[in-house]
Amino acid sequence: MNDLIRPSRVAEVLCKFGLAPHKGLGQNFLVDAHALEKILAAADIRENELIVEIGPGLGTLTRELAKRARHVVAVEKDKKLTPVLAETLADYTNVQVIFQDALEMDWEDCLEGQAPPYKVVANLPYYVTTPLLMGLLESPVHFSRLVFLVQQEVAERIQAKADTPEYGALSLAVQYYAEVKVKAQIPPRAFFPPPRVSSAVVELTVRECPSAYFGLTDERVLFSLVRAAFGQRRKTLVNSLTAGGFLRSHVLRALDVCRILPSTRGEKLDLAAFIALAQTMTRLREEG
Repeated sequence: MNDLIRPSRVAEVLCKFGLAPHKGLGQNFLVDAHALEKILAAADIRENELIVEIGPGLGTLTRELAKRARHVVAVEKDKKLTPVLAETLADYTNVQVIFQDALEMDWEDCLEGQAPPYKVVANLPYYVTTPLLMGLLESPVHFSRLVFLVQQEVAERIQAKADTPEYGALSLAVQYYAEVKVKAQIPPRAFFPPPRVSSAVVELTVRECPSAYFGLTDERVLFSLVRAAFGQRRKTLVNSLTAGGFLRSHVLRALDVCRILPSTRGEKLDLAAFIALAQTMTRLREEG
């Protein structure tokens, strides 16, 4: 049994090394076997895979990843955990710990010489979730699957559908790059110390080439449209897109071709509608 899953053992380890959970780094250590199994099930790890774990903490999840994967690269920002991880992972020769901020990682350099497939598993603090998630999705390194333990609010935003309060630019961006599934809800009591909010296990199956998958000519146009549409949510599409730098004549023509009323707001359009609009805008731009 992985003894680090017990709250009493976590408290013992922290006490031994004179440490306490760092609130500023969002350290809430997992102490629930059921939640741990949910994460591992979502990751569906094969023995030939390399796993990047972001935020190993005390090494609880790291141990389980190491038992299943070919190799584990654990990226930890808190250097005070160096002696802890040296002890808790001493028996796992296929684990490499890198003490660095994951937001500053060059994933190509980090994984040089390591053969794919690659997956990412992480228990993410709220403040880094969006930039880290987008950095991984936009990375030149293809991670076939991302499994995150995130705040419930973030999970709802990632999987949100059009015309719902949670829907926004993040929803569209993530759903463009990956198929999204929320696999489980995790209560605060599953952590030490318990956070104030519930969490969720999110599984992202990443598309190798999203533009080809959707038949999109220029994804830069798509993201420019999304940014403009959600930059001022109360504005109609014709006004928000014009304010975002698109020619008003092109906007009106594209909306007409796509059968979208000019008075429509961006939050009403799903990903397919934005892609159709992007394709039309691209064509009109090329035609002059």
